[in-house]
Amino acid sequence: MDTERTVRVFTDFYRERGHHLITGSTLLPPPGDPVLFTTSGMHPLTPYLEGRPHPRGRRLVNVQRCLRTTDLDEIGDSTHLTVFEMLGSWSLGDYGHSHSPRWGYELLRDGFGIPREQLHVTVFGGDEQVGPDLESLRTWEELEVPVELTRDDNWWSNGPVGPCGPDSEIFVWTGDTPPRGTPTTEPRWMEIWNHVVMRYRRLEDGSLQPLERPGIDTGMGLERLVTFLQGRDSVYDTDLFEPWTRRLPSLWELDEPSLRLVCDHLRSGVVMIGDGVRPSNTGRGYVLRRVVRRLLTTLRRDDPSRTLRDLPVGLLQ
Repeated sequence: MDTERTVRVFTDFYRERGHHLITGSTLLPPPGDPVLFTTSGMHPLTPYLEGRPHPRGRRLVNVQRCLRTTDLDEIGDSTHLTVFEMLGSWSLGDYGHSHSPRWGYELLRDGFGIPREQLHVTVFGGDEQVGPDLESLRTWEELEVPVELTRDDNWWSNGPVGPCGPDSEIFVWTGDTPPRGTPTTEPRWMEIWNHVVMRYRRLEDGSLQPLERPGIDTGMGLERLVTFLQGRDSVYDTDLFEPWTRRLPSLWELDEPSLRLVCDHLRSGVVMIGDGVRPSNTGRGYVLRRVVRRLLTTLRRDDPSRTLRDLPVGLLQ
């Protein structure tokens, strides 16, 4: 299943269930937002998850482009990207708690063909402030999907204050043996989808205030999902990166981690520039400048004469 079809299957599934497709492509946050870039699918929807009416209604779906500078040092492994896309669905106080995992399981099983035996879920087991998420636990048990209770790993928030709540994290088995262990004991369980119940607002003093209209926020990394569906070991082996991985080795001789970093930073730089960012000493421009500098440093490690002018123009369009 290629990337285009994967996106279509996801958005069509939720549109058939009354969700309106909204625009979510730009990396730039809404005016007045203090962050440099959109970091998650729910980020632009925070005011609506806190109760403001959304012009498109109470059921939404989108594909949101994101950028996280916190992952820059991880670039070069098999999963991390500077710019990535999130598949997301939301209920803004519309349907109940159990709808989200049931629809999620249905989409993974019937839409993407992932058998139940290759799935495992973790659910919030409670802490000093909030009890365990028993409704999610019962739902997954009814669906006969294995469940593991955790604590901090299954509490989602977008920062120290703001909307938050317990979540169900869905994992798929990536090993070449029958599934074994649990997500906290076996690294071959890979997280692909997070279903959050936005029940609370965390205040400055750390206390939790129940939201008048609890919502549902789900987010699934497109590149990570495609890697699994295409049976690849790395996001860089998928059709998303095929133009880069096919062309760059003929231009520059690079080891695998360096090739991945170059592919990622070229792709990320193109996306940032396409969204209107230009290199500078501060803000968003500094992030772009840092990405370009790391890219050139990697290229010139073995050959100081290398330049981005070596690239064919068509690869950057």
